[in-house]
Amino acid sequence: MTYSLLQLKEDFLVEISVSKTQSLNTVQSYSQDLGQFFHFLSGETTGKQPENMAAADIEPGHIHKFAVYLGRQNYQGATISRKLSTVRSFCRFLTRRGAVKENPARGVSSRKTHSYLPKVFSRDEVARIIGVIDTGTPLGKRDCAILELLYGAGLRISELAKLNIGDIDYSLGFVQVMGKGDKERFVPLGSMALDALGSYLDKGRPYLEGKAQTQENHGFVVMRKPLFLNKRGGRLSVRSIRRVLHKYLLLAGLDPDGRSPHTLRHSFATHLLSGGADLRSVQDMLGHSSIKTTQIYTHVMPERLRQVYRNAHPRAHMGQMEGGSGMGRSDSERGEKT
Repeated sequence: MTYSLLQLKEDFLVEISVSKTQSLNTVQSYSQDLGQFFHFLSGETTGKQPENMAAADIEPGHIHKFAVYLGRQNYQGATISRKLSTVRSFCRFLTRRGAVKENPARGVSSRKTHSYLPKVFSRDEVARIIGVIDTGTPLGKRDCAILELLYGAGLRISELAKLNIGDIDYSLGFVQVMGKGDKERFVPLGSMALDALGSYLDKGRPYLEGKAQTQENHGFVVMRKPLFLNKRGGRLSVRSIRRVLHKYLLLAGLDPDGRSPHTLRHSFATHLLSGGADLRSVQDMLGHSSIKTTQIYTHVMPERLRQVYRNAHPRAHMGQMEGGSGMGRSDSERGEKT
């Protein structure tokens, strides 16, 4: 029996969902990437729709052309690489299923991506953004806690949206985070984030939770205890969190273009490294499975390393040494080699 590409796509998504090797967000990205590839393929196969195309309709040349097409659509190198990776994974699945005799993606390498420096807020900009929040209102207390937590713990926006009240350990000062691939990690929280959370939970969240209770007659039942609530008392969405930051960027007089909650995550990592944190610790706090991902932030390290050298090495400042010129060394010191 010959299955259509649409059926095979659904089987592929089910397989990676059941195996739990990828997060829900990644599965959704795979679905969108394959949908885009099928739309492109439709034009290459004289208008066939995915439900009428078989796996054998995919040819190696199509994948190369798809890469060129993505480039002409002004996609960034990293995005093109990800989309091609999705197509290659799907083609490997087709090969395992016996839908094709030979993998059509064999020989299609990853597109080389140019390294880039992520946009970050300066320390002063972070202070300005949080400083314009009116923390005298329940929503202001919530928004302050959101931004303090995004910056103070380097959370992904999806991770923050999923937090429940019980995920904050105030006695130890940690937040328990469920990251990509359902990997759990614990991230320390600073005093400012803990204070903002405490104020929100004490005088902000109860007000918003009361909004939910007034709607129980309409079938609105709070099944869980989400940390951050919207105006109606429900769990705050990712989209709403984006709007929160956008609002305060404008109030702080900062250009919101190209800046998102993820910029706060980039700032968290950059400021930690520039302040002396080691790369491995930052990797653990960010929840990166590979340290290579964390290395994009090492652009801040040369100056920090120079400062560490200046502060620690005995010969970094010759004038501070006894004798100034260093001429007072013993014969054994002059002759020592390592």
